[in-house]
Amino acid sequence: MTFKDLHPADIAEAISEMKRKERNLEFLKLSPDLKVEVFSFLDINIQEEIVRSMTQEDYAEVLNNLEPDDRTELLENFPDELIKYSINLLNAEEKQIALNLIGYNEDSIARLMTPLYIQTKANRTVKQVFQHIKKYGKKAETLNYIYVVDDHNRLIDDLKVGELLLAEEDTLISELIDSNFIAITTTTHTEEAFDIFEKYDRSALPIITEKGVLVGIVTFDDILDAIKDRDTEDIQKFGGMEELDLSYTQTPLFELVRKRAGWLIILFLGEMLTASAMGHFEDEIEKAVVLALFVPLIISSGGNSGSQAASLIIRSMALGELKISDWWYVMRKELASGVMLGGILGIIGFVRILIWQKSHIYDYGEHWVYVGLSVAVSLLFIVLWGTLSGSLIPFILRKLGMDPATASAPFVATLVDVSGLIIYFTIAAMFLTGKIL
Repeated sequence: MTFKDLHPADIAEAISEMKRKERNLEFLKLSPDLKVEVFSFLDINIQEEIVRSMTQEDYAEVLNNLEPDDRTELLENFPDELIKYSINLLNAEEKQIALNLIGYNEDSIARLMTPLYIQTKANRTVKQVFQHIKKYGKKAETLNYIYVVDDHNRLIDDLKVGELLLAEEDTLISELIDSNFIAITTTTHTEEAFDIFEKYDRSALPIITEKGVLVGIVTFDDILDAIKDRDTEDIQKFGGMEELDLSYTQTPLFELVRKRAGWLIILFLGEMLTASAMGHFEDEIEKAVVLALFVPLIISSGGNSGSQAASLIIRSMALGELKISDWWYVMRKELASGVMLGGILGIIGFVRILIWQKSHIYDYGEHWVYVGLSVAVSLLFIVLWGTLSGSLIPFILRKLGMDPATASAPFVATLVDVSGLIIYFTIAAMFLTGKIL
């Protein structure tokens, strides 16, 4: 039969009316482009039937060239085992599109799964499983575990290869399993999957659908790659820039500048407020120039303490040690830390002024004690403020649904710089008014 000059919909209709063997044969005779067009017009039952009759190469060609919406409809109506089979035949670009459209979002563990594993049925013997491993094992991502499934491809257990090695050849797999296994569902967030791997200390874990169908596995090396990518992104954000899409050496110069310029401009505009703050206290600086000597010391201490606190909290959040509900515990702890750290720096600041004054290295005037107290008390409050700010901002960002790593060290430092100046000159005014002010 020839389908020359027929519309793809008409060809699909004609093929659908044929008997099964004839239908499959006629479909395979179509040109590659026509196969794709005709396939989208077939009923789902006939599509499934044809898919099962096609070679991997033929089906992959059709699947990769289908329109995304047609492919999504196909995958949504296929049995779970065919969904797995289909997704694994897609190229990288089409696979990403398909996973997005069928619900495997960018952050789900399903994005990291591989189809390269060994599975078996419970009614097989150990000898049969080893024969299967010898035949297909070279393609497997790992041979540490064998996954046992039922007739509907639902996972019922996993077995260490070591257990099989110690069993007799004629032992049935059903005699070795206890149905006690750990698996991750396809929609699980990648971050949660990290915790599961760490908790159970596994080199590989099976990925199942909500119905329990085995669709892939994730190995620890894939998890490590994902952790590295996540940490790299967080470090870049924390450094005050957008995350790079490529490595540093592969990123073009202008792209590198673009990624860094945005935050630098924002931080620069923020630092302008520092100049405005100093301008506001111009009269005080004019009357007591000595106050300006300690401005770099004051603002850097606040920025450093804020950056320290932000680093600790963001890392603890990334490791799952802290949740949003822990904010008050953190505030209490950082309040005590801020007072102690600020007190230590304040004492050092006062002693430094004392030594310089008594050694005649620098003359701070007859009211040098009050100058020293201004610096010491300012350091106490500014370090406290920096510590509280740096630890609270990540919680606020997480509450708003943003990445806590956005609370970059430069961002926290800029915030504390501006507010630190206000604190410094306000405290100095309290101690020095009527003396040198």
